[in-house]
Amino acid sequence: QVQLVESGGGLVQPGGSLRLSCAASGSIFTPYTMGWYRQAPGKQRDMVATITSGESTNYADSVKGRFTISRDNAKNTVYLQMNSLKPEDTAVYYCNIRFWKNNYWGQGTQVTVSS
Repeated sequence: QVQLVESGGGLVQPGGSLRLSCAASGSIFTPYTMGWYRQAPGKQRDMVATITSGESTNYADSVKGRFTISRDNAKNTVYLQMNSLKPEDTAVYYCNIRFWKNNYWGQGTQVTVSS
């Protein structure tokens, strides 16, 4: 079993920044891909950013140039640096890890962008 614990969410003003962290633990096997997804009320869960073991990244068009995903393999941790935040970024952000045929999700952390 794998556990994912997110942190760093909260309330921020438009134009502000937040950094999300997600630490994975348990039976993790390489190579693994980690990513961030978000879901706003009444909407589907969408991919925000992913990063492979080789550090290849993929971003949603809506966050390109504003968000940066990174990983620390020694700590099995993924980060999401979010800059120039907009109200439309408001959502619950979920951490994800995939390896082999396994797929796990964190509990989610709330990000609210509002003045």
